[in-house]
Amino acid sequence: MKKTKEQIIEDLKLIDIVIEILDARVPLASQNPDIEDAIKNKKKIIVLNKADLADNNATNKWIEYYRKEGIKAVAVEANTSKGIKDVIEAIKEKYSEIKEKYAQKGRIGKAIRVMVVGIPNVGKSTFINSIAKRNTAKVGNKPGVTKQKQWIKVTNDIELMDTPGMLWPKFKDNEQGVHLAFVGTIGDNAIDKEEIAYYLLDYLIKNYPQKLVERFNVEVHKTGNELDVDTSISNEEIKKEQKETMEVLEDIARKRGALLSGGNINMQKISDIILNEFQSGKLGRITIELPR
Repeated sequence: MKKTKEQIIEDLKLIDIVIEILDARVPLASQNPDIEDAIKNKKKIIVLNKADLADNNATNKWIEYYRKEGIKAVAVEANTSKGIKDVIEAIKEKYSEIKEKYAQKGRIGKAIRVMVVGIPNVGKSTFINSIAKRNTAKVGNKPGVTKQKQWIKVTNDIELMDTPGMLWPKFKDNEQGVHLAFVGTIGDNAIDKEEIAYYLLDYLIKNYPQKLVERFNVEVHKTGNELDVDTSISNEEIKKEQKETMEVLEDIARKRGALLSGGNINMQKISDIILNEFQSGKLGRITIELPR
């Protein structure tokens, strides 16, 4: 990770614009704080990828949030190329802000150089294949670039540099790690899937109960304001919520046949089902994080 970070910082000297790809369902958790400081002086575009899996209203709130922060954000579905044209327009728009400065230095007619960064599993490779129309033509070595480093030509005036997906050494809080586990960024060997599935189900009951009803044909009695967290809840209420969450989990397990001999719940199987149904989008469009 250290070597990758150093290489990215070194390559930024050659870059005009940085595209940071985030998971539209967890934009906060999927943003690498380790490189934020390095790219802060570059023109940046946020790509909220996997927008087809995210709550559309929530994605619009994120786009508005970034707009107020002075950052261009684009919702993208890289697997279908939806939003890719908007990204290309955003690149040209951002470059127009620095084009005059380059012209004064005698740099005219050269391609716009764009670096793509993102953590593992945000769909970076799919995005690059989509924007390059799967034509990953090598542009050739640039001055100051090692021979092994190649560029991907997008249009006659835009070239991309890919970077390795990189996580950071330590999460700032447990919630960040849990949210990344929800979307499958953290490997199975590093998490307790049963615990993660329980937390995800608890979140869905509070925020998207109707989706559980429609997908699993279960009764969900708990309701709440979507994506709203009540921090004033008492211990008794917490225990009640935990009991209700387990009841819904057990109901789903029975409906899906995730049972052991004797009728006991197969926790491993039902945990896999809940996580897979969410990650694949079978539960519908769901967002875990809103702007704070």
